Amino acid sequence: MNKDVEYQTADVLFDRYGDNPIITPAGWPYLVNATFNPGAVEHNDETLLLVRVEDMRGFSHLTIARSKDGRSDWVIEEEPFLQPDPNIEEEQWGIEDPRIVWMEDMEEYAITYVSFSAGGPTVSLATTKDFQSVERKGTLLPPEDKDAALFPRMIGDRYVLIHRPVIRGEAHIWMSFSPDLKYWGDHRILLPVRPGWWDCSRVGLGPPPIETNDGWLVLYHGVRKTASGSLYRVGLALLDLNEPWKVIRRSSHWVFGPRRPYERIGDVPGVTFPTGAIANRRTRELRMYYGATDSTVCLATSNLDAMLEYLGIE
Repeated sequence: MNKDVEYQTADVLFDRYGDNPIITPAGWPYLVNATFNPGAVEHNDETLLLVRVEDMRGFSHLTIARSKDGRSDWVIEEEPFLQPDPNIEEEQWGIEDPRIVWMEDMEEYAITYVSFSAGGPTVSLATTKDFQSVERKGTLLPPEDKDAALFPRMIGDRYVLIHRPVIRGEAHIWMSFSPDLKYWGDHRILLPVRPGWWDCSRVGLGPPPIETNDGWLVLYHGVRKTASGSLYRVGLALLDLNEPWKVIRRSSHWVFGPRRPYERIGDVPGVTFPTGAIANRRTRELRMYYGATDSTVCLATSNLDAMLEYLGIE
């Protein structure tokens, strides 16, 4: 692909929704500090966002917002869907950053989220069939670990988890495997940080991986520390369908990053942090839901075929 075309494409691959941000603390039914980093699914002919909500103590919980078109007229539930359990030590400082997938073999939704406590952040799992009731499955891996999502189906006879542990200060994206969602092993680095690049400081998974005919499409965030703080931007990767630990392509450039005032001014400036995505197989539209400055929920759209073409898949 021509390098000039690649650079231009990187700047226009996503279209921001004109009425961003789509969800803000000002429109919340109860007093909160911030609403951001939502998981996203289509459920009962609606778009359902499971929004991270930070209260006025600085602790987070998860609340549901629904919309018919996935863009506007959001209806927010009056009560949280999932709150920290006072009897679970790992959740004493809140629960954060959910990712949601429909698990084909289980016939229910799996919600991976971050449990936070004095012991550090760790990955936890809950399941639901209807977003009315929810069952906690407990923590999956020891701290420090974040940015986790399951693949929506087993690969061979194992479940597959993408996550981001921090080991000796290194923050790469890892992949792990389990026969039963309880015991995890065969741990391996999937996407490492790239020293000197835009994703040199940390990398972490965005939304859950998206299955395409060409492979698993992954959106991830990359962090570069600067003199004025950390910049959180978005890159792409494509994993092999049958052996997802094999990386087919990884974008050289970031494809989305802070540009608008609502992405630069907030609790944590310079952050675009996608955690939910919905792909329409018929129209090929991809809706990416992201947290902006750890303060609000925003929306950007792209096209699956354009994203694959950008990665050199034709």
